[in-house]
Amino acid sequence: MTAGCHGAVEPGDMAAQECRIALVGSPNSGKSSIFNGLTGLNTKTGNYPGVTVSRFVGTCRTGAGRCLVEDLPGTYSLTPLSPDEQVAVDVLDGRTEHTARPDALLVVVDATTLRRSLGLVAQVLARGLPACVVVTFMDELTQRQGHLDIDAFAQALGVPVVPVIGHRGRGLEQLRDRLTTWQTWASPPLAPPTEPGERDAWAESVLSFAGYRAPEVHRVTWRIDGVLLHPLWGTVVFFAVMVLFFQTVFTFAAPLQGSVEALFGWLSGLVREHVGNRWLSGLLGDALIGGVGGVLVFVPQILLLFLLLALFEGVGYMSRAAFLMDRVMARAGLEGRAFVALLSSFACAVPGIMATRTLPSAKDRLATMMAAPLVTCSARLPVYVLLIGLLVDPSDHVGPFGAQGLIMFGLYLLGAVSAMVAAWVFKKIGDLRGPLVPFFMEMPPYRLPAPRAVLIAMGSSVRAFLRKCTTVIVATSIGLWLLLNLPLHSAAQMRADGVDTSSHAAVTAYAVDHSYAADLGRLVGPVFDPLGFDWRINVGVLSAQSARETFVATLGQVAAAEDPVQPKQALRTMTYPDGPRAGQPLFTAPTIAALLVYFSYALQCTATVAVIRRETGTWKWPAIAFTYLTAVAWLMAYAVRTVTVALGG
Repeated sequence: MTAGCHGAVEPGDMAAQECRIALVGSPNSGKSSIFNGLTGLNTKTGNYPGVTVSRFVGTCRTGAGRCLVEDLPGTYSLTPLSPDEQVAVDVLDGRTEHTARPDALLVVVDATTLRRSLGLVAQVLARGLPACVVVTFMDELTQRQGHLDIDAFAQALGVPVVPVIGHRGRGLEQLRDRLTTWQTWASPPLAPPTEPGERDAWAESVLSFAGYRAPEVHRVTWRIDGVLLHPLWGTVVFFAVMVLFFQTVFTFAAPLQGSVEALFGWLSGLVREHVGNRWLSGLLGDALIGGVGGVLVFVPQILLLFLLLALFEGVGYMSRAAFLMDRVMARAGLEGRAFVALLSSFACAVPGIMATRTLPSAKDRLATMMAAPLVTCSARLPVYVLLIGLLVDPSDHVGPFGAQGLIMFGLYLLGAVSAMVAAWVFKKIGDLRGPLVPFFMEMPPYRLPAPRAVLIAMGSSVRAFLRKCTTVIVATSIGLWLLLNLPLHSAAQMRADGVDTSSHAAVTAYAVDHSYAADLGRLVGPVFDPLGFDWRINVGVLSAQSARETFVATLGQVAAAEDPVQPKQALRTMTYPDGPRAGQPLFTAPTIAALLVYFSYALQCTATVAVIRRETGTWKWPAIAFTYLTAVAWLMAYAVRTVTVALGG
């Protein structure tokens, strides 16, 4: 392709002679499915110059070569209310620095909500760029006795129209063929009117000419929503679903977790058996296999967690949960869009904080950012699974529910309620109150999720978890191993201290107890002693500042040092090595409860701190977030430990 292609593109991002086609559409219109179908794995993610709104660009290969497809942020209108909507308008109008105006546009509309979508279509076509309209969910329109004459619709609009069922891949080849001849596209001969009233009349005339018949009410959806959206029964179902959700994470992932754990135990044994050098054996067996493997054993839970979340999203239940939570959000002074941002934080606080860009109010964005780290993210899951496993036997039940699942649900609920309270407090004390902006959320009909979409969503989340394991956690594990094994102690020195140097276990225990890590843990002891933590837990808490999962890697290394054959059993039987509690069990109910609550509140993620700094443009708010969350974590952990001890725990 040559004619009409722009040469001014972002440096290093695109080839100069490739045409650029932008996808425009409202949220839930199927735009992302179209983008994924056209570009496959040939995508690149970044930010627009000068702003932090995410940018998704991919390469689409056609019969005439290739073109670059850019997925613009979803918007219901080109009258922007939020930063991401402003970016979409700026790109269409060519006002984005170092980024040329698109050569052509793909305007994605949902056939089942076509009347509402035509307002955006009119605004986009009025930009005068060559355009093609992509109509999605035509299969659903037909199933629900709706009708749309595609040829008449194209004639009424004056631009090409292609029906596509994006989540099933139907119509994508025809769309690629259209991209091959994009130079022949044209803007409509008569530009749509720009005034809202005239635009409505234009939309009605287009629909009439195209013989559009709106789909009938989805009867199954209507009946189910009668229960799921009910103020009382919908809430009861929501809580029951969440409890079963977390119990499933424990029950079905446990056998897989045992297999993964056995694999890493076998690998660690091979290293100890065949690597003669003690230092190399310790580095490979304890730091890498013991430390990183101690986190990777939780991959089955992570996989199942994201699989269930992707299924809930694909079925359409997440929007119902948002509707139920909108009342709670209003009590915290936030609008429904904030729930979407907080919902994203269940996977990771970083995309949750980035999702605040959809909020029109800067005050709401800031309050939501300060609350997002409290939502229980996937990084806490390995810590919770480990500690709950130490606290509760898998066979324990409370009525029909497993005790482990109930505790996990309680921790997630604690995070959600705490996030609401934090948002309310910041709206109050920070003078961040402002008028609520109307919030509209579509309730899509219940659909069977496309397996490919579910696998993509689950795979991307798991890949992010594994990337962290192979970068941050590897580096932290190696550093921790060095701290646990230095300084070196001579045999004479150990014998002078009464150590049986012929016993490997005694030598290891002495080295660990007199290591730099032990010194560091005891140094901060006065801070954490009231919570029941010893120096080993203290080191784990400190290492978790880089990433929460490293707490598990830390305890795994410490346990492996004490008993390399059965590290899990060593963890269960750990005792306080010194002090007034010397010889007493370490992981008692009060200590585990304090740890669980501490990890529920503490801001232990450098990536989250960095993204708050990037989104706010100052170190003030990351410093406030870190300080207040650490203080609340300590106070709440102390309170829970005190109550648990008083109750005889």
